[in-house]
Amino acid sequence: MTVLNKRILTSILFVLISFVCVAQDPPPPGPPAPIGLPIDGGVLLGVIFALFYGVRKLMINNKK
Repeated sequence: MTVLNKRILTSILFVLISFVCVAQDPPPPGPPAPIGLPIDGGVLLGVIFALFYGVRKLMINNKK
């Protein structure tokens, strides 16, 4: 097989695979999210850590 024939064959296979993927049914939708979902405590902890780290970096850079 020449290189051109291999490229044509792989192109045809990719097109056929894409048709198979499109033809499948989508999964059923999941249940809706609860109303008023609270923000996790980890976000608050991350913000506090980021502020602490930023202030520390500023203080170290001002010493130099």
